[in-house]
Amino acid sequence: MTAYNMLRNGGGVGNGGQPWVLRWSNRIRLTWLSFTLFFILVFFPLIAHYYLTTIDEAGGPDKRIFGPRPGGELCEVKHVQDLCRIRESVSEELLQLEAKRQELNGEIARLNIKIEACKKSIDNAKQDLLQLKNVISQTEHSYKELMAQNQPKLSLPVRLLPDKDDAGLPLPKSAHSCRLHSCFDYSRCPLTSGFPVYVYDTAVYPWGENIDPLVKQAFASSIKSSIYVIDNPNIACLYIVLVGELQDSSSSSSSYSSLSPTNLEKQLHALPYWRTDGHNHLLVHLSRKSMTQNFLYNVSTGRAAVAQSTFLERQYREGFDLVLSPLVHALSEPNFLEVPPQVPVKRKYLFSFQGEKVESLKSSLQEGPPQSFEEEMEGDPPADYDDRIIGTLKAVQDSRLDQVLVEFTCKNRPWPSLPTEWALCGEREERLGVLKASTFALVISPGNGQLVASAGCGMRLFEALEVGAIPVVLGDHSRLPYHQLISWSEAALIVPKQRITELHFLLRSISDNDLLAMRRQGRFLWETYLSTAESVFSTILASVRTRIQIPAAPIREEPAQEIPHKAGKAAGTDPNMADNGDLDLGPVETEPPYASPRYLRNFTYTAADTYRTWNRPPGPFHLFPHTPLDPVLPSEAKFLGSGTGFRPIGGGTGGSGKEFQAALGGNVPREQFTVVMLTYEREEVLMNSLERLNGLPYLNKVVVVWNSPKPPSDDLLWPDIGLPIVTTQGILIAQGLREAMAAWGLPEDKLVCMTTDNAGNITLAAELNQWTRLQCFGHRLHLAIENAMKDDRIDRAVGLCKKVVSSFSYSWRRKRELAEAQRELKLPEHSLHSLSECPTRWGSRQAMIGRVLEQLKAIAQEIPHPYMAEH
Repeated sequence: MTAYNMLRNGGGVGNGGQPWVLRWSNRIRLTWLSFTLFFILVFFPLIAHYYLTTIDEAGGPDKRIFGPRPGGELCEVKHVQDLCRIRESVSEELLQLEAKRQELNGEIARLNIKIEACKKSIDNAKQDLLQLKNVISQTEHSYKELMAQNQPKLSLPVRLLPDKDDAGLPLPKSAHSCRLHSCFDYSRCPLTSGFPVYVYDTAVYPWGENIDPLVKQAFASSIKSSIYVIDNPNIACLYIVLVGELQDSSSSSSSYSSLSPTNLEKQLHALPYWRTDGHNHLLVHLSRKSMTQNFLYNVSTGRAAVAQSTFLERQYREGFDLVLSPLVHALSEPNFLEVPPQVPVKRKYLFSFQGEKVESLKSSLQEGPPQSFEEEMEGDPPADYDDRIIGTLKAVQDSRLDQVLVEFTCKNRPWPSLPTEWALCGEREERLGVLKASTFALVISPGNGQLVASAGCGMRLFEALEVGAIPVVLGDHSRLPYHQLISWSEAALIVPKQRITELHFLLRSISDNDLLAMRRQGRFLWETYLSTAESVFSTILASVRTRIQIPAAPIREEPAQEIPHKAGKAAGTDPNMADNGDLDLGPVETEPPYASPRYLRNFTYTAADTYRTWNRPPGPFHLFPHTPLDPVLPSEAKFLGSGTGFRPIGGGTGGSGKEFQAALGGNVPREQFTVVMLTYEREEVLMNSLERLNGLPYLNKVVVVWNSPKPPSDDLLWPDIGLPIVTTQGILIAQGLREAMAAWGLPEDKLVCMTTDNAGNITLAAELNQWTRLQCFGHRLHLAIENAMKDDRIDRAVGLCKKVVSSFSYSWRRKRELAEAQRELKLPEHSLHSLSECPTRWGSRQAMIGRVLEQLKAIAQEIPHPYMAEH
């Protein structure tokens, strides 16, 4: 223990200095190491630098390692000179290679152009070859079809005319049982006869003196414009006799009193082509007034049909006689500008009715009781619902659930009417004013149920349709005009009188969509069949022609005057034309242009589509080559025995869906279209547009309507697109002028001159019609004034007036302030709206300046003073 402590404390006396010696030796080693490192890092680089410097100086200037060499320029060194020569030679070779590369690129570009041209020519040759192959295939297919086809397609039929002598018809049991099959001679009206009509001249016969002159003039004017009327009665299918409307007895001639039913019957039987029983004759009675004489009621008409506005039930022969609309516009056209618009659908009144019931009326054609028409009606009246109708309508009016207008007593004297019929009240303009504010118009049929049609009800129906009021006919026994052909349920409501208590509920339940559809249909029916004397006469002929199933006359084709032009360049050669790229315009057309099939439905259009032709535009008056509504076969029919005219899909490879549509163009064997382009002094744009049509699939031809006053220039080269390009002048105005002359019955040979302005279109129209044109003095004076006013000061003044007028026309605040200033200054409260100058409206500049000067004080008060002082 003691020894261990001694060792731990440093041992004995002899070992007392050993730890100090160790610490000292460690310090000496660290100092030596630091000194050695310092010497190496400092003195060794200095010694090396000195040594190297001594070597450069001892070796001479040519053997120096450091420092510049003598000689000056670096390129004088031999190996650097070699490098410079190498660089120059390499540069020359690179220039030569670049020139060769550019020459080779140019040659490659030229070869590529030749390759593309060759490819294009190869493609064109392939397309031509494919087209020739397809034409050969189509020709072979058509030849096989023609060889196997049993029923050839029909075109416009050859006209056949009847014989002069009639074969004779078996007599019916009675004249009242006449129908078409028993009283009409079909042998005089072959299907291909063209429906010739002969009209008797009423001026030759005694009763013609008593016919209303306006009716005779309107009837004669309609005859001139009809394409069915002929002068040879021996080949006529239908004979028309105008028997009314007669004049009033007070204004007629002395022979009026002698025109009794017996005398009229004798005169009719004495007609040269009556042929004992009057078959194929139509007695026409046109009514202009609500009270019309039904003097044919006591006349034995034999087998002649009757067309008039008033019929008794025992007199009317269903399917044989015709119910006509009154002739309201005898010699005047209706003013279509005053016809109210179709919307708003609902108007001020839900419904309206104005009328007064007249119980009795004396007849001017009485022969003795009970033979007259009026006495027949007064003899045994049926049950009358008029009292219930009056009470119900008054209750609706008093309830004020809806605003209605019903008046059962006229303020002034009512118009004459038939017994048990509601007479019209007021003047025509007053009645139209009420109907314009009515959504529905009530048409109450006569109280006598035997009176199935009357001129008074026809007049109410006409006026309602004219102004867009939907007719509500109370009495389902009534016969409306042409009811067997026109679907009146689409334009009017026909309600039994027994449902008068439910009428208000029925009218309120009709939606706006149905109301608008009925109003539009009523407008179509009114314009097409009722509006003018010409439309009434055309409708009479169309009714008879449709009943005997004779097609209408084909629509007249107007030949266009073509402008000669020459094709100078092939399409696709213009380098400025942009490429369509990947735009797919359809399959490549492989068939040459062909004419569309025409008149394939001559007889089915009349026999099978009677409803659509009479109740949808454009009406039954013309036969069209084809219509968009022609029926098409379903997709599978052409593969199940109805494939005549169709071609194999994809050249015989088959397909469906897209392939079928691409190959055949739809559900028709062939389908092509025509592009119509209107142009006006844009020759470059026109040529570019025509060139873009090159290769367009299914294109048949291009029609260019040249509306420019000057013809195309002689040096203009038209592109050759492989299809006919027909260039025609704008002849619509010329055609319209000729049609206007024909409509007014004015012969062109009596035309001395036509006064027009100097516009290019009207000048061209006069040249096309070969009419003498007289320049309008007013237009020439207007041009002279315009030329004299070409002054900067005038232009500035006029421009200022236009700005002022525009400012007060389109700002409601300015309008209000101007009105207040006018009242304050006691100026005429005239508006500045719509008074801006218009170059095509003569006198508009004068009117604008005059109005500005008139209101100058009010304008100055509303416009800031600095602005007025400046101008």
